[in-house]
Order: sequence, then structure tokens, then C-alpha cells
Amino acid sequence: MSQITDSQLIDFVYREADLIDTQQLHEWEALFADDGYYWMPLTHGQTDPILQGSLMYEDKLLLKIRIERFFGKRTFSQQPHTRCHHLLQAPRVVARDDAAGRYTLRTAFHFVETRVDDQLLLAAWATHELVVVDGQLRIRLKRVDLLNCDAALPNIQCFM
Repeated sequence: MSQITDSQLIDFVYREADLIDTQQLHEWEALFADDGYYWMPLTHGQTDPILQGSLMYEDKLLLKIRIERFFGKRTFSQQPHTRCHHLLQAPRVVARDDAAGRYTLRTAFHFVETRVDDQLLLAAWATHELVVVDGQLRIRLKRVDLLNCDAALPNIQCFM
């Protein structure tokens, strides 16, 4: 892959959110590097997902299991499926190392999740740490910092 442009990085973040919103979760999971993680910290400014509790800290295996469960025929709590929508501000490239193929983007967003009569609105920031693997951009880490991460939250069914 030739030099990655800011536009390609920003388009990647928009495409990633669209895959979630359109429930193309298997395609979304494929965007993660084999050593990729999805992390939602429990506290503001949290720096360690291992030694501190997190709302979510999932590797590819756990992501795959959650996706299978979401679409499972016997997952009655998802009949009908929960739906979601991301409203993203323009992602910003905050760090880039072209030689190493590593890029970091930060995106403020609002997230709406709905199922039957219930609707949930959350505000958050996503930090995407992207790497080039076999010529393709992949997610090494997606960190979602909820504005109200320390509040009593309901179950969040969709990925943010």
C-alpha cells in the first residue's frame, strides 16, 4: 500500500461506523487486526484496561462471540434486533508514523441505540489506532470514551 492519506484514514473511520449501523458486523470484525482490541474505559482518563476495570475490553475472539450471539437464532433478547446510529464529527488524524504504518484518529460522536420502544442516546469520543497489515488498514485498538462512563448505564447492545 502506498502512502496513506488523511482522507483514506478518515474514510476508514466513517466506513467502520457505517458497518456497525448497517449491522454488517462480520465485515466490521474483519477490520480488526488479529491482535486488535475494542476498549470502553470505566473512568475518565483511564490508562490501563488490564489492571483497572473497564466497561468492555474485548479481543477479536470476544468480538466474534458477541457478534454470533447478536445474530443467534436463540438470542431471543435480540428479536427484533437492536439498531443503532452514529452521528460523527469529522475524524481528526492526531498521530501518524508512515514508516511504521501506524495512525491514530480521534472522533467525537453521538450514538443512538433503539429496540422496540426504548431509545438510548450517548455521547463519546472514539480513538482509532490503525495499522497497516498486508497492505490494508486494520484496527489495533478502538477506544470508546463515554462522556458519562462513570454513570449507571443500561445494557449497551450494539458496538459503538
